[in-house]
Amino acid sequence: MGYSVRVQRVERGSTKSFYINFPAALAEAADIVKGEELEWIIEDKNTFVLRRVQPKPSVISPKTKEKIENINRKAP
Repeated sequence: MGYSVRVQRVERGSTKSFYINFPAALAEAADIVKGEELEWIIEDKNTFVLRRVQPKPSVISPKTKEKIENINRKAP
């Protein structure tokens, strides 16, 4: 499921900024906290990836993660 957002443009004097609001449901599901540092990675003109600068440890055990990856490789 995706979350649709709109880009806002704000001009203050000679400077302009673009803002994207982060949906609260998404932030809560990802356990994002106020002040946490994130960075944008531009894969191409249509794909922007937002990731944590300081990754949180996975809640999935390495063994379970490996099983999931093997299942995904077999999927069509």
